[in-house]
Amino acid sequence: MPKISSETLWELAAAEVQSQESGGVGEDGGETVSERTVFLMGSKAGGKTSILLRCLDRDEPSKPTLALEYTFGRRTRGHNTPKDIAHLWELGGGTSLSDLIQISVTPLNIRSLSVILVLDLTKPNGLWGTMEKLLQAAQTQVEKACSQIQRAAKAKPGNKNEASVRPTSRILPKDYPDREMINPFPVPLLIIGSKYDIFQEFDSDKKRVVSKTLRFIAHYYAASLIFTSIKSESLMSKTKNFFSHLAFGLDRGKTVSCDSTKPLLIPAGSDSFTQIGSPPATDVDITSLHAKNPKGLWKKVYERVFPPESISEQRELKDPAKDPQYSEPLIDSMRAQKDQEMEQYKRNAAKSWKGLELES
Repeated sequence: MPKISSETLWELAAAEVQSQESGGVGEDGGETVSERTVFLMGSKAGGKTSILLRCLDRDEPSKPTLALEYTFGRRTRGHNTPKDIAHLWELGGGTSLSDLIQISVTPLNIRSLSVILVLDLTKPNGLWGTMEKLLQAAQTQVEKACSQIQRAAKAKPGNKNEASVRPTSRILPKDYPDREMINPFPVPLLIIGSKYDIFQEFDSDKKRVVSKTLRFIAHYYAASLIFTSIKSESLMSKTKNFFSHLAFGLDRGKTVSCDSTKPLLIPAGSDSFTQIGSPPATDVDITSLHAKNPKGLWKKVYERVFPPESISEQRELKDPAKDPQYSEPLIDSMRAQKDQEMEQYKRNAAKSWKGLELES
């Protein structure tokens, strides 16, 4: 009778992920398939799907993302070698469905996970709020998954010492710029500013505010930053390099562009607070603003230039069936008719119950 392994499914899966990350070899001595997970989120109707399709070289029309969607990409390393696989998750609905992040960010993929945040440059008033809420939701889920891994590792026999537990979060190099002053996102992060073809026509002062603020945010989270447009082959080629770096571990290139009059392209670790400078406050005395930390100060300055959307404008629909971007006239009319019939049924039922109460 074959010996039954004492290892749990969790432990076997964790070992498999570690093997994939280290580019280990299979039992037969051959190369194992590398698997990574990329999670995309960002502004509603910000172009996430279009960017993803272009990065995957898929010539197909993009459709609005309904809630949370999955696809995958594959890449061959060489002749007669296994194909590397990238598991790709895309969150739709802007910030309204952020609770779905827990479905795609799990302890099983956390060690090979990276996040892409797509921000619509043409809607600067909603930019900070979208960035803040989505990054906070993603970071909370990542930290939750990391904690689960650490608890499982410490519970394993022979691993009682906390120091022996392998860290799950990012560890930056000692020479990383401003290492002691930033708050690195726990997994690799890429921030993409979309629709640059429209944004480049904005007033120069407003472009400068958006560009400097996103540079600060990217450096604060130890993230890469790139501005792109699906209408520019050159910008999409550079965006694809960054995407392939996260999805397949390819070289992302060494080009850097920090000029706010041009599309930004700043790999993580290529910027610094000294280069970025102070918040671009032209009509306000920064010393008069009260903030608990540098990030809070940048937020106050940014929102002086681009006041956040009102609550009524921010309110997102939780029910996709009521979202205009998913409208289907025939189905919607039938749904409306059934809703009316249901309301009528409820009213009739209520009258019936009241009649029974009076008789009793």
